[in-house]
Amino acid sequence: MDVGSVRFSELFGSFPTPIAVVTATDGKGEPYGFTSNAVCAVSAATSTLLVSVGKESRTLPAIISSQAFAVNFLSSSGRDASQVFASKATDKFAHVEWRPSVIAEGAPLLTEISLGFAECRVENAIEVSDHWLVIGRVEGATVFPREPLLYRRGDYGVWSPLNEFSTL
Repeated sequence: MDVGSVRFSELFGSFPTPIAVVTATDGKGEPYGFTSNAVCAVSAATSTLLVSVGKESRTLPAIISSQAFAVNFLSSSGRDASQVFASKATDKFAHVEWRPSVIAEGAPLLTEISLGFAECRVENAIEVSDHWLVIGRVEGATVFPREPLLYRRGDYGVWSPLNEFSTL
């Protein structure tokens, strides 16, 4: 029995997740992107990751046509960009610095607000319900010494590790 979208959202909203902006360019070089917390590692042995892309996403056709994309994991300075890329705005790149990825067919790399990014080539895509699970082979990766932006129960936060661990 399906638990329903409200309970499902409550479950997955109850723990913090990293926020990423997934980007790609279309055949004309136009940039596209969307905010996602549905990115995960698939295999370190083959350097692959998975991103869930809604079928209605304006970025999906760019990913499919270019067969490449970038995953920009946002740092604490990326909160505003997260909200813009989660919207239906037409020019999401107007107020964010970026450079095109050489590896990922020009996919925008958000160098100033990311704590790191993965430059990917599409390895596979699987249709599931109202989304596509796009599996990317990571062919380039950069990490910056910044704090990650996290999202939980409709609000943003920053990673703050405990200085001491206690036993239960």
